[in-house]
Amino acid sequence: MKWFQLPLGALQTNCYIIEGPDQSCLIFDPGSEGKKLIKWLTKRELKPKAILLTHAHFDHIGAVDAVRDYYQIPVYIHEEEEDWLPDPALNGSKYFAMQEMLKVKKADYIIKQEEVMKVGHFEFSIFETPGHSPGSVSYYFKEDGFVVSGDALFKSSIGRTDLPGGNHKQLIKSIHEKLLFLPEETEVLSGHGPITSIGEEMDSNPFLNGF
Repeated sequence: MKWFQLPLGALQTNCYIIEGPDQSCLIFDPGSEGKKLIKWLTKRELKPKAILLTHAHFDHIGAVDAVRDYYQIPVYIHEEEEDWLPDPALNGSKYFAMQEMLKVKKADYIIKQEEVMKVGHFEFSIFETPGHSPGSVSYYFKEDGFVVSGDALFKSSIGRTDLPGGNHKQLIKSIHEKLLFLPEETEVLSGHGPITSIGEEMDSNPFLNGF
């Protein structure tokens, strides 16, 4: 299984494309530039099966409707943030000067608990990793050795917790209990910035001293 990182939009939010053996794919956090993303997928002749969101901040959801409508595929989000998609105050677009107010249609599938999920040929685990936002989740692909962590964990950093619904203590708990227990070689596909690994963050992340 192959994955691709596409930074999109003014905040260069990482969209991830996970490609299966039959050219089907999953799309994680299409944050902006829907036409660019569709062009990229078309050029590679990929067949999207679903859009999965790590959370519903505006920079992670801006191209959701364009991509969903074009491919007629479902959108997945945690129940804690299902109301954020159509609400500019909740998704934060109302308060960002460079961003038009986003009113995204509601998700098609609501994640209500941690579980192992299958979408087409893809199988992965869903971990609830709140703290950056109340409905943040991470998607773990055990067989392929990577986790899509959204804005929970970054290279040498962690997600901000000063936005509405953020909780620093809860985020540290999520990282410690849900991510740092993964094998150290697990690649961390973060919402912003470069790829890292669980082992690297355990060794050198200044926000995780003591873990």
